Amino acid sequence: MGEKGAKPDLSGSELNIAVVVARFNEDVSKRLLRGALGVLEEHGVEDPDVYWVPGSLELPVTALALAEKGGHDAIVCLGCVIRGETYHFEVVAGQAAAGVMQVQLDTGVPITFGVLTTDDKEQAFARSGPKNNKGAEAAEAAIEMANLLRNIQG
Repeated sequence: MGEKGAKPDLSGSELNIAVVVARFNEDVSKRLLRGALGVLEEHGVEDPDVYWVPGSLELPVTALALAEKGGHDAIVCLGCVIRGETYHFEVVAGQAAAGVMQVQLDTGVPITFGVLTTDDKEQAFARSGPKNNKGAEAAEAAIEMANLLRNIQG
């Protein structure tokens, strides 16, 4: 039978991938998107669909609509939630993550979570730069998971 996934399959030339991006903290989100699109292009994904939403809480419902519509092998969700003075940070970050996970489990479409949850803008910029970009990591994981699921499902 052999091991599957021990070495990631990052061939994206036959994949159709969507990217959903939260506009809130747009300066950071644009950096995450740049990283994601760079990785997708590097691995041969042509013309990924990009959808902008108001904030991270809108990521799950948009991912659900795309997954249910079909046509995408994986979906990348990107955004940035920065801690403030209230409990709102925990609610937004936790519910966005839970929503994306639920959509993924309900639909079987791999959805990666490239949403930064940081204490301040400085941390967000450090995780969305050219060398350390969580958007790029989420895009790479989406390619790997789309290929792995294709392999499993035949």
